[in-house]
Amino acid sequence: MATSAAEAEAMIRSGVAALRAGQAGEAIRLLRGAAGAGSVAPPWFLLAQACRHGGDGQGEAAALDKLLETEPRHLGGLIMRADCHLRAGDRRAASSFYATALSAAAGQSQVSPMMANELRRAEATVAELERDFADHLESTLRERFAGGPLTGRVATAVDLMLGRKQVFLQQPKSFYFPGLPQIEFYERSQFPWLEDVEAAIPDIRAELEAVLTEDGAFIPYVESEPNRPPATHLLLNDPRWGVFHLWKQGAPVAGNAERCPRTMAALERAPMPRIRGRSPMALFSLLRPGAHIAGHNGLLNTRLICHVPLIVPGRCRLRVGNEVREWEEGKALIFDDSIEHEAWNDSDSLRIVLLFEIWRPELDEMERAQITALFETIELYGGGAGED
Repeated sequence: MATSAAEAEAMIRSGVAALRAGQAGEAIRLLRGAAGAGSVAPPWFLLAQACRHGGDGQGEAAALDKLLETEPRHLGGLIMRADCHLRAGDRRAASSFYATALSAAAGQSQVSPMMANELRRAEATVAELERDFADHLESTLRERFAGGPLTGRVATAVDLMLGRKQVFLQQPKSFYFPGLPQIEFYERSQFPWLEDVEAAIPDIRAELEAVLTEDGAFIPYVESEPNRPPATHLLLNDPRWGVFHLWKQGAPVAGNAERCPRTMAALERAPMPRIRGRSPMALFSLLRPGAHIAGHNGLLNTRLICHVPLIVPGRCRLRVGNEVREWEEGKALIFDDSIEHEAWNDSDSLRIVLLFEIWRPELDEMERAQITALFETIELYGGGAGED
């Protein structure tokens, strides 16, 4: 004789009462009967709980699998199924179920206090499993490579996989050139001309020190342009990030360039873009004590930025993507500013670098010529002759 809906619901109520009374065997019997009745929604989650209390791991897993077939994002079911896998020693499966529960919960506006506790437990367990996995990975690989650590791109790939680093890609705000390598910092050895620029550092610094004796020589790095909407940068009109322009919008800055002839001569060694109305760009960049330039991206990825440190008191650093380097006086840093970058001066003194742009070495002569023509054509469009 078929079990009616009323009878099945009564079995579920009795099963819940038995479970609360600690009678796991009786609860399992009643809830399995209700699950097979076909007249009500099967109480798979309650049955899984009863099986757990009764020490029936296989029954618990089977009930949860049935539950998740129809409710694949049931938070309690996902967490309990993760627990089953963890007890069975399958840590990768457990991590997957815990992570899915946490992801599903992130999309819910509210959960019960009991479920909130379960989610915190799942989060802590995932973190523990991730540490265990990282230890396993690194210790095993260390043994395979005679005790040495992973190096270079492989080490970075592992850090990305383990969540220690995040993926930072070129995201220029204005112009993206496809197919260029995603490199945060370039090594100095890749640029033979850099030796000549660094050899001129004593002369460059002497010219800089002469500029520093004059009040008002440096202006805020970030200023609003008169024919553009107002800027919203955190350091807008803030002298903590200052600039003394040498080349700007493709021309030497009158009055500034003449004061720094040796610096201008050293810059001629660098492969700076020559784009009418736009490049070269070169300047002294000043960062006052305690200043922080928040993470941001440059305008285009067809150039690299070079910093020649001139006055660096220590505790000054630059992050490009995942990598952080400190400036060292006399040693240039070359980086892709289309990748998110930020800077800090945590010292109690000024930090000043000579900053200029160069062509990316991956661009051939024809590409450089065509990019130059492209930007010069852009400069010709709709600039206007001024306002009355």
